[in-house]
Amino acid sequence: MKSNTMILHTAALLIMPLQLMFSIFLLFRGHDEPGGGFIGGLVASGAFVLYAFAFGAEATRRLLRVGPRDLLAAGLLMGLASTLPAFFSGQPMLTAHWWDLPLPGEAYLKLSTPLIFDIGVYLAVLGTIMTFVVGLMESEE
Repeated sequence: MKSNTMILHTAALLIMPLQLMFSIFLLFRGHDEPGGGFIGGLVASGAFVLYAFAFGAEATRRLLRVGPRDLLAAGLLMGLASTLPAFFSGQPMLTAHWWDLPLPGEAYLKLSTPLIFDIGVYLAVLGTIMTFVVGLMESEE
């Protein structure tokens, strides 16, 4: 279902990067305010679906560089991996853990199991939606 309109092509190329940046913003904002992995993944999916409508399923697969099912699998594995620190420390399954990783200078990067879980949800939602959309578009072609 490739569209040949210049307006849709131009809009997709201009809107997609903004939509992807907004999806990352929603992903990282989700710990303290509305947002998180699910809504961030939906917004990112919307960006890729817009691109797919403008340029077709094959072009979208090339842009993703990773198969949608692989994104889904990576997301599920990250969600599972977020439970392992609690498991190995003998705590309940989704008990949160935080780490401060030193960066050059006097800065620290704060990592946490909730962030790992949210990134897993983001990838799983993106992979699921893109599997459906790309599969439907390829079956139509």
